[in-house]
Amino acid sequence: MTNFVAIYEFLLHYFVFMRITLIGYGKMGKAIEKIALERGHTIVHKIDQNNQHLLAELSPENTDVAIEFTNPESAPLHIRQCFAQKVPIVCGSTGWLAHKTELESLCEAQKGAFFYASNFSIGVNLFFQLNTYLASLMQNQLAYQPRITEIHHTEKKDAPSGTALTLAEGRQVEITSIREPNVPGTHSVFYTSAIDEIEIKHTAYSREGFATGAVLAAEWLQGRQGVFGMGDMLQTREAL
Repeated sequence: MTNFVAIYEFLLHYFVFMRITLIGYGKMGKAIEKIALERGHTIVHKIDQNNQHLLAELSPENTDVAIEFTNPESAPLHIRQCFAQKVPIVCGSTGWLAHKTELESLCEAQKGAFFYASNFSIGVNLFFQLNTYLASLMQNQLAYQPRITEIHHTEKKDAPSGTALTLAEGRQVEITSIREPNVPGTHSVFYTSAIDEIEIKHTAYSREGFATGAVLAAEWLQGRQGVFGMGDMLQTREAL
């Protein structure tokens, strides 16, 4: 019986084809759509500023999960609406973290399912772990001053990026934000002294890594309740 339950849970989380609503249908939304369709899922709604009324129609009967990539102003409203309508939501919008504690509490109170990440790229999340390890090594090296540089496309509305803020979390670190055409995302962490410099860097070549991670998160969220992030998924998924 135990083996049957384990197999059932594996199939539930990794082989259930989902009905996905995309909230935000810009470049990221289109990249997510491509990956989702390739993995056998169905896109039931593509919601943007021209058809916001469709948000009121979302329910567990027509949507297994919503994936939200919009902007800092709209994201909190979309998250609240999904909670109210009992629709699990994966959110990749950044720049709204002043509302994060409130929304996490709301999710728990309404027994919702909420997955947020400042960056859904598997590579970036490994980079986060490398950054944490390096920071622990440098903690007592007072000759070195840390700083972060992030480069993104000119359409990105928030600065610093959510990824840069995650890299700087818990520390006073100078962050430089640069906006250039057609840059998916480059993040560098420096430790500089008078005699040398240490650098670790992550460069995204396309949006595909972000989109793939968002779809994997949506698959992983199925059947779960609560507030989650990439750390939760990476700890429980043996193979991505």
